[in-house]
Amino acid sequence: MINVMIVDDHVLLAEGLKKIINESLRACVTAIAVNGKDCLKLLKEGLPNVLLLDINLPDTDGITLCAEIKKLYPQVNILALTSYGEYTMVRRMMEGGALGYVLKNSMTEEMLQGIEVVAGGNKFFCHEVDMVMKKESNAAIWLTPRERQLLELIAEGNTNQEIAEKLFLGVETVNSYRKNLLFKLNARNTAMLVRMAYEQKLI
Repeated sequence: MINVMIVDDHVLLAEGLKKIINESLRACVTAIAVNGKDCLKLLKEGLPNVLLLDINLPDTDGITLCAEIKKLYPQVNILALTSYGEYTMVRRMMEGGALGYVLKNSMTEEMLQGIEVVAGGNKFFCHEVDMVMKKESNAAIWLTPRERQLLELIAEGNTNQEIAEKLFLGVETVNSYRKNLLFKLNARNTAMLVRMAYEQKLI
């Protein structure tokens, strides 16, 4: 049985989700948190297999909380369950460590499928979000938090050695990251890489 924690400040919605999930016999809701503080407190008491996380919370935002949870508990699989379907929001949640993204207006079966897929450590998008991501994938560059950090240091004029020291990485690792950034942005050299980073507002 998949243990699920729900983080959503709409209590009635959370209770409704709990009922649906429990009655499916495919997963079981073990805890409900109405804000980020409660969520972190509950995680100290026990980790779920899947954490259903809303973006709009009263004391923080789900994007920030997602990154914090993944830093503290990397084994927790996070499935965003929210009403925000914009590409930027999805991208930021995924960059923060979420494995899946489901809209609140999705069908029940789609949400349950998302829980099962994410519990297995795999990525999942509901149909509507999947369409958005496919449409935008050719128009936007995805960077991991580490790649974005590296790009900022490159733009500041740091050498590979200096970047390695600042990020506590090996020089070869930094060189590998730099080559990957050149490939992702289709840039011929560092000058072009930095220019494209500013033009596309990646830093």
